[in-house]
Amino acid sequence: MLYQRIAPNAPLLTYLGPRPFAAVVAIEENVDPEWQWQMSKWLVESGCLYMMAWGIDCSSWDDSVDYANLEIYNYGDIPKDKHVMTTWHDTQPLEEVFDFAKRHARPMSDEIQIRETIVFHVACVDRQEQYERLFAAA
Repeated sequence: MLYQRIAPNAPLLTYLGPRPFAAVVAIEENVDPEWQWQMSKWLVESGCLYMMAWGIDCSSWDDSVDYANLEIYNYGDIPKDKHVMTTWHDTQPLEEVFDFAKRHARPMSDEIQIRETIVFHVACVDRQEQYERLFAAA
């Protein structure tokens, strides 16, 4: 698991890590809807093939990543190896989301392997140690 804290509404940097990846987007701060849309497109363009949203208004993240994936393919058919699976976890503790990420985050295509799970923590406060402990225990 790789932890990446992102300040709410901050500029998004180019992703240079392993692809494809699974993402847990843990939202602990309110964000501007336009920034959410930009991050959703950024996730899809960066190689995310499974996105799990948890925290504030997480169901809207599920939708925005779905729409970003559709937009890239002009709202037509998405190739199986580029289809981003999305889930939201509004009633579960974060530990259960991490367990779900470990056990169930798989791309649609059986020929593709997730190379990394990244926790994108949308927050003002860094919780890397806490999140790493929770992920390891899940």
